[in-house]
Amino acid sequence: MTEIPRHIAIIMDGNGRWAKKRLLPRSAGHREGMKRMISLSEHAFDVGVEYVTLFALSTENLSRPQEELDGLFSLFRKYFAENIQRLLQKHIRLRVVGDMSLLPPDIGELSRKGEEATAAGERGTLVLAIGYGARQELLSAVNAAVRAGKELSQEEFASLLSTAGLPDPDLLIRTGREKRLSNFLLWQCAYTELYFSDKMFPAFTNADLDHALENYAGRERRYGKI
Repeated sequence: MTEIPRHIAIIMDGNGRWAKKRLLPRSAGHREGMKRMISLSEHAFDVGVEYVTLFALSTENLSRPQEELDGLFSLFRKYFAENIQRLLQKHIRLRVVGDMSLLPPDIGELSRKGEEATAAGERGTLVLAIGYGARQELLSAVNAAVRAGKELSQEEFASLLSTAGLPDPDLLIRTGREKRLSNFLLWQCAYTELYFSDKMFPAFTNADLDHALENYAGRERRYGKI
């Protein structure tokens, strides 16, 4: 690989379908997806990626059956309880984006404590998008701009987004066979390179990530120029 993207974003799609294919409950797919999420993000940092953003739960996902949501909330609690020390040891900073008011209050508190505990991490930044929706994020920013009562530059507008201070993704990977953004980082991905995999997320290996990075390295990014 000749060029490693500074920032990759991953839509972790296909956990439930991975489980269904194996005659397992959807919750089993989410558990495997969480394990894969941890391993994959660590591998990305190991090969030189500086920022990894993971789409963990969308605002639209919150309309799923309560039983499934309760299982997902339990996984988030488990992640924050068991992996903050791991991030500290690897000098990885945690950042959580999304509307935490949509989630149980204790998850918001756990995420806040995780961000504070890892704030000094200098090796990389792990961004978890939880309760996140790009259209909702954009509307919030627009309303903030209206309240400010002035026209904004692109840079000023970007500072109103939940991802303020983060570079735009260089590469977005979506697993699960679907080929759409699904309300994820619509502003930030204006010139992001897209990579789609037919594999369900629990089956997307570190080697698959390497292949996506190699594919990215072979592209020419012109940003609308010749």
